[in-house]
Amino acid sequence: MRVTAGIRATHRSPILQVVKSAIAIAASWLIAGALIPGQPPVFAAIAALLVVAPSLNQSLTKAVERSIGVFTGVVIASVLGILLGGSTWVILLATVAGLLIAWALRLTPGSTNQVAISALLVLALGTATPAYAVNRVLETLIGAVIGILVNLAVVPPVAVAPARNAVMALGNELANSLERLARALESPQSAGQLHGLLVEARLMRPMKDAADNAIEVGTESLSLNPRGRKHREDLAAVQALLDRLGPIVTQTVGMTRAFADHYDASIADEPAVQAIAEQLRRAAHDVRLEVRRTDAAPLIAEHRDEPAALTAPLRVHTPSRDHWVLIGSLLEDLRRIHEALEPAS
Repeated sequence: MRVTAGIRATHRSPILQVVKSAIAIAASWLIAGALIPGQPPVFAAIAALLVVAPSLNQSLTKAVERSIGVFTGVVIASVLGILLGGSTWVILLATVAGLLIAWALRLTPGSTNQVAISALLVLALGTATPAYAVNRVLETLIGAVIGILVNLAVVPPVAVAPARNAVMALGNELANSLERLARALESPQSAGQLHGLLVEARLMRPMKDAADNAIEVGTESLSLNPRGRKHREDLAAVQALLDRLGPIVTQTVGMTRAFADHYDASIADEPAVQAIAEQLRRAAHDVRLEVRRTDAAPLIAEHRDEPAALTAPLRVHTPSRDHWVLIGSLLEDLRRIHEALEPAS
């Protein structure tokens, strides 16, 4: 593995995030420098940089977190500096004491790091006096407030579209997997085909995880966002679709695994297997129908009243004793898929 893989992200941060950070740093430096003359407003710039986050909710959380960390670190450094002076060993003592006190108070990792950094900077850059400590705390508050205001002025984009795309992709792949399994049930399969069928079905699990993460990011982007109100209903519909698809993904992977584990060439001759294959195609149709109904695109509006296909009762002929375990397993998973696709009452 290349060394750069550990230090480079897979995707660049949005350029808007870089611009907001730069604006917040510059504004906090100028404003804090004008309001609190003397020392360079390092604490204000650091607070502004750390507070500007991809979402307003994260920005507010970081503002509180960093402010508590700076306040605690400045107090610790000031007390030790006044009592013991500004020697090098006092700086080390203040840093270690800050970490231990943050640990004892169960502060978050962000606040803990800020306690140690603030204690170190106070003693390394300034004089440990009450006035200096107060100015550094005020500086930090100014930087945090400016960071929040910049995030409010340049509202972060909502992340509903990526969540929708991830769930729609999962739904389409789920329908494809159901159809692939239906075709496999009806025709002879080689060992390679069975392995490929199972691999393709298992690929839905990382897709499901990606959809969960995308919805989490989307929810975070709407928190405290002035533009979030009109998007929350859309995201709720996407979440509801994912909640329905999740169990079907599990059952489909289970059915595929059971088929691969218990396969023999004569399974396609079972009348019950042919009926199950037809039900899987109907389930694939209904999954796509749910995806289309959730998608708000006007081009598919004519599909909204399309009836579900997985409604006819399934009549099962008694399977042979060589296949009854597999057929029973497939029928149970199919029943659960049917329940997941039933309209909510």
